[in-house]
Amino acid sequence: MPPSVVHPSLREQIREHIVEGVVSGRWKPGERIVERRIAVELEVSQTPVREALRELESLRLIESAPNKGVRVRDLTAADLEEIYPVRAGLEQIAAELAAQRLAEDVSALEPHVAALREADAKGDGGAQVRHTVAFHRELVRASGNSVLLHTWESLGIEIYTSLAIRWLGTRQQAYAEEHAEIVAAFRRRDPAIAELVKDHVLGCAPT
Repeated sequence: MPPSVVHPSLREQIREHIVEGVVSGRWKPGERIVERRIAVELEVSQTPVREALRELESLRLIESAPNKGVRVRDLTAADLEEIYPVRAGLEQIAAELAAQRLAEDVSALEPHVAALREADAKGDGGAQVRHTVAFHRELVRASGNSVLLHTWESLGIEIYTSLAIRWLGTRQQAYAEEHAEIVAAFRRRDPAIAELVKDHVLGCAPT
């Protein structure tokens, strides 16, 4: 029997469509997003569109106001920057909790380092963001703490990383190199691994 394939829900597909529109500049900061128009464009009912918009509002990407509808938030550099110290603290805790597990098995991290090497070689910014975020998601997941993972996920890291690159012109260099160093530190049971991860995340912040 072939392995089952998990397909994204309709709400998730709509959410990604809206996020891509914001990140790509299709919808500009302050511009109104019309629920009905998205539903017609995607040939879906307005209910999953409304659910996706509600989720994106919780991530602070959009905002709604009475009699004004839903608009893309006019995010500032400070808005994009303030996520990093919070994320760094969460990942510092995750690294402490995951240190033993990842010292014994880093197989969850290695495919993303390999993918980053390819993305670095091609200069594929989209793939660099995706695999960087996926690497850190696996690191947090290895902590075995579901509350920590849920909190980390709620930050909308992939969205804000993409926006920081597009709107502020920030771009990390040597993605694979930096993440390979983290893997090596877990393998050698570096006692400073938590601080190393924290410093790495803070070093990714827009400047």
